[in-house]
Amino acid sequence: MSTTTELRPLLYRLKLGQMLHTLPERLALARRDQLDHATFLQILLADEVNRRDQRRFQIQLQKAGFEEICRLEDFDWTAGIQLQRTLLDAAFSLDFLSRREHVLFVGPVGVGKSFLAQALGFAAVRAGHSVRFFRAGDFHKTLAQARIDHTLEKVFRSFMVPDLLILDDFGLQRLTAQQSSELYELIIARHRRSSFIITSNRAVEEWLGLFDDSILGNSALDRLANSSYQIVIEGPSYRERHSPHKRRD
Repeated sequence: MSTTTELRPLLYRLKLGQMLHTLPERLALARRDQLDHATFLQILLADEVNRRDQRRFQIQLQKAGFEEICRLEDFDWTAGIQLQRTLLDAAFSLDFLSRREHVLFVGPVGVGKSFLAQALGFAAVRAGHSVRFFRAGDFHKTLAQARIDHTLEKVFRSFMVPDLLILDDFGLQRLTAQQSSELYELIIARHRRSSFIITSNRAVEEWLGLFDDSILGNSALDRLANSSYQIVIEGPSYRERHSPHKRRD
């Protein structure tokens, strides 16, 4: 009976069955390099930790709901956009998450706001944080459906869970009274407990006019504006530059 066969039931009982995938190679390495028992065990356990970390990362990445996988290292800095790079680098240090602060990406259509927001979310997942990505319009649609299904409280609580909530394309339309109330409640509930990333085509100064109730708007936006990195992006359309038509030119 081989060593692997003898170990199989023990590893499965200890929920370490994944070790069997690399155990033959690790045994060969141990024999070749004449590893002592402690070193061999350390290598096996390091393999298992790496597997579990990768599995956890993939699960959190799936839960985040990104529209695409974006990474800062893939951003095209030759696209001609302008932003305060030191402020962006500060955001990507992820210190804002531990301080329960926020990041606001503001600029015209197509300059890469959604890309950078998702890239920042990806970096947060990679660092072990829970993240959810939503189009702002879809957030309100989700709550509207939950109200019909009588699951509003449960669904609203689900928006409280992630360390980082990304609301993309905020401000495309003026908010209704219901939507104003929903967004106000969300910002108040998450403020100083967890973080937002919000992208918008409108300057932050214009956001107040989107709220149906200016008092609610003032209260919510004051909390966001005074504890956030506000990154203004200017320049030609990043999206147009990377369209299939442009790549064929």
